[in-house]
Amino acid sequence: MKIFVLVKEVPDTYGDRKLDLVTGLADRGAGEVVLDEITERALEVALSHADAHPGTEVVVLSMAPESATASIRRALAIGAGSAVHVSDEALRGADLGLTAAVLAAAIRRGEPDLVITGNLSTDGSGGMMPAMLAEHLGFALASAMSSVTIGETEVAGSRVTDFGSQRVTVPLPAVVSITEALPDARFPNFKGIMAAKKKPLEVLSLSDLGVDVDPGGVPQSILTAVSEKPPRAAGVKITDEGDAAGQLVEFLAQNRLV
Repeated sequence: MKIFVLVKEVPDTYGDRKLDLVTGLADRGAGEVVLDEITERALEVALSHADAHPGTEVVVLSMAPESATASIRRALAIGAGSAVHVSDEALRGADLGLTAAVLAAAIRRGEPDLVITGNLSTDGSGGMMPAMLAEHLGFALASAMSSVTIGETEVAGSRVTDFGSQRVTVPLPAVVSITEALPDARFPNFKGIMAAKKKPLEVLSLSDLGVDVDPGGVPQSILTAVSEKPPRAAGVKITDEGDAAGQLVEFLAQNRLV
């Protein structure tokens, strides 16, 4: 079985995260960047299956700037067998639609049986990529899975809903997205780090994938404005002199909170 795992480099949630006020894009120089934790958990799902099923091929796929090579190598150090890095300056600022089209093209090229992703990235938080990929590829979709069992012809597991736990089974080929209910990724040891330097890492451009970033000359999305978050304003202090309840109700009404 061949499994593709989508991994993504994101700004560290424990550091500063800022937007470039000129381009509206994330300022990658504002702080540290790391592999998104949810994508590491997705990788762990694939590696756990590979441990129990010799012959399973695990490939990590990322669409990212050239600077993300170190993060992709980390995924190799954790245990992936090879990596595909889609990097092209024309993809700078790509929206969800273009990102899905490019990743789908890379996945088709690799012909995997299964694609595993996180359900929600910590930077864009779009949450739509798994479904968009499944649509592009014509694969079955099992989303927001809190447990995953990979079989020879299908993937099964459960997802949490408002009404309890829901059992899900889909045939292969499939796209599966997982939640933080799945285990943390294993930590790369020294042997894994050294081995990662020799593992295949294929870098692809848009021309390699045959994807047109601007079909018909019409942009897929337009940024209209970007501004810095305003500083937090002072709160309203209510002193109870027998009319605090009335003041509170009036405040809530003025701010359309009731």
